[in-house]
Amino acid sequence: MDYRQIKVSCKTEDLDQVCAVMSMIDSGLMIEDYSDLDETFKNVYADLIEDDLLAADKSHAAVSVFISEERNTEEALYFLKERIAADGIKCDIEVINVSDEDWANSWKKYYHPIKAGDRIVIVPAWEEYDKKENELILKMDPGMAFGAGTHETTRLVIKEIEKYIKADQTVLDVGTGSGILSIAASLLGASSVNAYDIDPTAVRIAKENAAENGCSNIKVDVSDLLSNVEKKQYDLICANIVADIIIRMSKELYKFAHEGTVFIASGILTERRDEVLEAMKKTPFSYVTDVSENGWCVIVFKYE
Repeated sequence: MDYRQIKVSCKTEDLDQVCAVMSMIDSGLMIEDYSDLDETFKNVYADLIEDDLLAADKSHAAVSVFISEERNTEEALYFLKERIAADGIKCDIEVINVSDEDWANSWKKYYHPIKAGDRIVIVPAWEEYDKKENELILKMDPGMAFGAGTHETTRLVIKEIEKYIKADQTVLDVGTGSGILSIAASLLGASSVNAYDIDPTAVRIAKENAAENGCSNIKVDVSDLLSNVEKKQYDLICANIVADIIIRMSKELYKFAHEGTVFIASGILTERRDEVLEAMKKTPFSYVTDVSENGWCVIVFKYE
């Protein structure tokens, strides 16, 4: 079986954060960190260490994951880029054994219509689909933004949006990516949706996807988490990001909520669930429920 290597090179001080994000793609990490090769170590074990390791830059490190050809390398890559950008980490990302010209289109062979909830069916923009009774078709071309609908985190959120959204409600989507959650909310009856992402490319793609689905009630803009969010109280808030960022933004979330507002948080590894719950206990939001799938968790809260 062939494998593709996704390698992230970063400053040594950012290594732990990069590893945390990379572990969301795969638990088998290859870490290249030579900062522990101090002078004492080198003096004692110099004969046992390769010269290139002795000369390696101690201020930089690298983390790699290896993905089998049966998996969607490109979606993992887009996920990785978005999450690292959201953490504000400067790094270099490369895919080894895949040529640049193949990245943009090769992932499409993995992407087919997906039933994301009871009603929402995510259909690639280039495919046809025979709609069944009561289904809502969400056309999607994620381009270079995360959010094709195949990842557990996206499907888990859409299922919860279906449960909790009511007609004519206002929605806030933090870290919108491809715009997939905003479009789902719009199709399910939201009166207006404000969607934000730190990546201008994601904002452009989300706007295009909203237009493709005829969702003129979706407003998309650039924002670093809640910094540029329109100051109003929303009926439903969703964030498919990562645990660290959800914890970070939890302190300010109440400013955009009112009594009864539902907050759906996803992108959370199951082992980080309790950390998110602990952070949210310090806010006016109360725990409602959570659902897990393949090591990922979505948690629902309500402002009271």
